[in-house]
Amino acid sequence: MYAIIETGGLQFRVEPGMKLNVPRIVSGEGDSINLGKILLIGDGDDVEIGTPLVKGASVEAEVLEHGRGKKITVYKRKRRKGYERTQGHRQDYSKIEIKSISRG
Repeated sequence: MYAIIETGGLQFRVEPGMKLNVPRIVSGEGDSINLGKILLIGDGDDVEIGTPLVKGASVEAEVLEHGRGKKITVYKRKRRKGYERTQGHRQDYSKIEIKSISRG
């Protein structure tokens, strides 16, 4: 069984037991969370597509840890104008483990 969820403006294909990094979730480490924005649920040939969400469906997950991603460098330059800017950024993330998927 698998599902396509939306969290933090991104979509992920998840299965029970899967661990993945998602944009920061406001929750403590070790807490159990319920992801309610389920766009699709599939089990073999049986696929249910939401319009836009699957009613009553939920994905149960556990927050394993919070962290920050690799640093990226943002560099801007305009030729012949003497304009240069350098800026760095590190994206916050939460590592979660999918516990169960239910149709509701």
